[in-house]
Amino acid sequence: MSKEELIPEASNHAAPIGEVTGEHAASIPVYKGWRNPEVLLILMAAAMPLSFSTWMALLNNFSVEMAGFTGREIGILQSLREIPGFLAFTAIFVLLVLREQTFALLSLLVLGIGVAISGYFPTVIGLYCTTVLMSIGFHYFETMQQALSLQWVKKERTAIVMGKQLSAKSISSLVMFGVVWLMLEVFAIEYRYVYLFGGALTVIAALFVWGAFPKFADAHPQTKKLILRKRYWLYYALTFMSGARRQIFTVFAGFLMVEKFGYDAATITLLYLLNHAINMFLAPKIGKLISKWGERRALTFEYIGLFIVFVSYAFVENHVIAGGLYVIDHLFFAMAIAIKTYFQKIADPADISSTAGVSFTINHIAAVFIPAAFGLLWLISPSAVFLAGAAMAFVSLVLALNVPSDPEPGNEVIRGYKSPEALPA
Repeated sequence: MSKEELIPEASNHAAPIGEVTGEHAASIPVYKGWRNPEVLLILMAAAMPLSFSTWMALLNNFSVEMAGFTGREIGILQSLREIPGFLAFTAIFVLLVLREQTFALLSLLVLGIGVAISGYFPTVIGLYCTTVLMSIGFHYFETMQQALSLQWVKKERTAIVMGKQLSAKSISSLVMFGVVWLMLEVFAIEYRYVYLFGGALTVIAALFVWGAFPKFADAHPQTKKLILRKRYWLYYALTFMSGARRQIFTVFAGFLMVEKFGYDAATITLLYLLNHAINMFLAPKIGKLISKWGERRALTFEYIGLFIVFVSYAFVENHVIAGGLYVIDHLFFAMAIAIKTYFQKIADPADISSTAGVSFTINHIAAVFIPAAFGLLWLISPSAVFLAGAAMAFVSLVLALNVPSDPEPGNEVIRGYKSPEALPA
């Protein structure tokens, strides 16, 4: 690597990641060649599903066949898996000794190692421990990936770059689901070696990008303490509601396909593959659409769509329509990029890393109580679960309508608390 590749280009040189103006743009250096922050972010995004998709594909069969899991153990495991997400705010303490880029790559390594060794501990306690290790790497990586995206990428391109990251994740997931199927069904490879293969791919990818890319300069020094700012209240509320909606999809939408419509494991897997295939092509376009529309319009569209989807879940009787709703529901995940770009536009740049950890914790609050509470509601009325999801979508819509068309510090919301120091006299 030449010395020149480590040095940002002069500000009057054509930028490979797009020219923008303004204070935020001026603070972000532009780098020569392919070794630039955007490429690094996309490669890291692609590296994560190499192991995580392997873990997801194997979990149910491995836990039952090799570790003797029942519903009780799998429920405990899923709760344990969410704890690192709930504790993501602790990332700020790690940043007292590590830079964000280093922390992100170390987290990728931990994720890969956690998955790679999972097959060698086919017991209840062993699978609990490897799941927690894997989850620590996953959640810290996701926290740092978001923080670095909002720091390194110019505001005018953030939605586009995040769309490309989602596309890269979908491509990796699609490939790994196919590879895992081949390893198990065609070559009859043992679970432990499939886990080892998927985890090792993420480890190798993390080591590659660690050596191939320079340590990029931070656009702004980051606050090294936990912060909760009143003027970010709408961002916090949107993040909480997004986490609540995610639980309805991940826990109950798939369960509806199985319990009510009799989807088998192969059909559910095909739905996953279809979701990732669609996201692979549409996520970058959704990112561009958010950049063109703005956050208010994009979020409004998302939550109106989600309201319709959840109401439809409550009353659907046709298995094909139900599968279509499942695919549409997953597609709306890409629209959540708008919440992150909204925060980037209103935030003090020094708050990004700290708030990334706090937002992941807020996003996971719902994961603590919704699966258990709504599981009880499911026993009474599955339709009521999805109507509750529709109510969440409606609350999110009301919140989205409070996002200004041109959010910035001092103009964080249309109604409610704003940053007093940035308001006109």
